[in-house]
Amino acid sequence: MLKYLKIGLENHLKGGFFSMYENIHRHYSAAGDLGTLDFNGESEYCNFPGDDLTIAKGYSKVIESLASVLSPGMIQLGRKVAKIEWQSGNCCLDLENGDSTKPVKLHFRDGSVIPPLPSFKAQEISRLGFGVVDKLFLQLSPNHDENVGYDEMDFPNMRMVFHPSGAHLSHPKIPLWIRRTALIHPIYPKSSVLVSWFAGEEALEVDNLDDEEIINGVSTTMSQFLANSKHFKNSNSIKFSKILKCKWGTDPLFLGSYSYIAVGSSGDDFDAIAEPLPKGNLQNSLNFKCYFQVTTTSS
Repeated sequence: MLKYLKIGLENHLKGGFFSMYENIHRHYSAAGDLGTLDFNGESEYCNFPGDDLTIAKGYSKVIESLASVLSPGMIQLGRKVAKIEWQSGNCCLDLENGDSTKPVKLHFRDGSVIPPLPSFKAQEISRLGFGVVDKLFLQLSPNHDENVGYDEMDFPNMRMVFHPSGAHLSHPKIPLWIRRTALIHPIYPKSSVLVSWFAGEEALEVDNLDDEEIINGVSTTMSQFLANSKHFKNSNSIKFSKILKCKWGTDPLFLGSYSYIAVGSSGDDFDAIAEPLPKGNLQNSLNFKCYFQVTTTSS
């Protein structure tokens, strides 16, 4: 009997580790379902070596720096693109006022591009995968250190392995949506702000949860994972005071996060999409061409 229990526990752990790495790859690739991801094509890309960098005051500072050397008004933020009219000698936009300062993005739909995109361009776009990955930021409560009491240890970088939902050892109060993330860690060493990622359906679910429900779910999960840690005096006191979520999946100016090489597409599609319309060399090309940007294009 003990032998079968041991085998069952080992299988649960193996399944948990597999799910952890599966979820990490879902976050990196933006493929909510890895069955839609072309792994051979995805292997063409790799991360830059070294640690990730946190940009002070956010990526908007990068846009502001780029815009500072361009003519005023060339980059417009917080404006929703309603329609693009383009042809060989001209390209114009109809813009709607946005509610906040976010990058302009057009979602292709009937009547939004006049004339319609050439079939080769539309096919290149349709072959690519496009997914949702949301970041969730959590601020530790101001009295967190007093209640929990670190033993000369910063909040850890955590990779989480869960027992299968419904299993005997599975904690019933850990919500299903958090079981589909694998990472949570401070945004930089000694920071009191943590970040986690959610992809696919879970990202959309987190978008629609209220702040209190998210705080309770993450607090419960962290307390369970750190319950037996010798570095924490009272892991049950891990609390968060506020959160910030990206809402890229439901924000009308985004409706998604980034693209990936889906089954049936290739890295060549990214290169082809990067080519502007109309084709050919034109003087004053910035005034006369429509440029397309996908996650990994350089256009």
